[in-house]
Amino acid sequence: MIVITAPGFVSDEAKKINLLFEEGIRRLHMRKPDATSEEVGRLVAQIDERWYERISVHYHFDVAEAFSLGGVHLSGRTPEAPKRWTGLISASCHSLEEIELRKTRLDYCFLSPIFDSISKEGYKSAFTTTELEAARDRGLIDNKVIALGGINEENIKTVRDLGFGDYAVLGAIWKGQNSADIRRLLEKYHIQ
Repeated sequence: MIVITAPGFVSDEAKKINLLFEEGIRRLHMRKPDATSEEVGRLVAQIDERWYERISVHYHFDVAEAFSLGGVHLSGRTPEAPKRWTGLISASCHSLEEIELRKTRLDYCFLSPIFDSISKEGYKSAFTTTELEAARDRGLIDNKVIALGGINEENIKTVRDLGFGDYAVLGAIWKGQNSADIRRLLEKYHIQ
């Protein structure tokens, strides 16, 4: 599972991030669109260094370089990786056509929204199951494509059956207030 940070800062966030890695998440995407590089850098500095290789950063590529993080995530605001970047490169796609155009140039990409979003009200699924099955059958959805949007414990099997390489979550993870809450949630997502 890939976890995307909440856009704002969360109480005890570094502690929760360390716990998420200890409990088995594969990768963390640090997405703080309104934060400064200094704020993101302070958060990263509080995370155990052994997880740095498994962190991808959105927007703040200077932080990725300063801390030798493992990946950068391209967007309209940051469409190119740093010049000598050797880590992972990912991006978000919102159509099957975009996946077809971009995935060969990326290490992996998100496709969203697969289901109605949990964290963005009114952000509805963009795909039918039939469309996603057809994309899987022609090899468009594969291990380089990560399902995003509305992922919960009830639809993980569907995500796997559709051939996605992994899934990413955002909303529900950050609602946990303590270690026990986070562990219970990860168990629901079949991480343990």
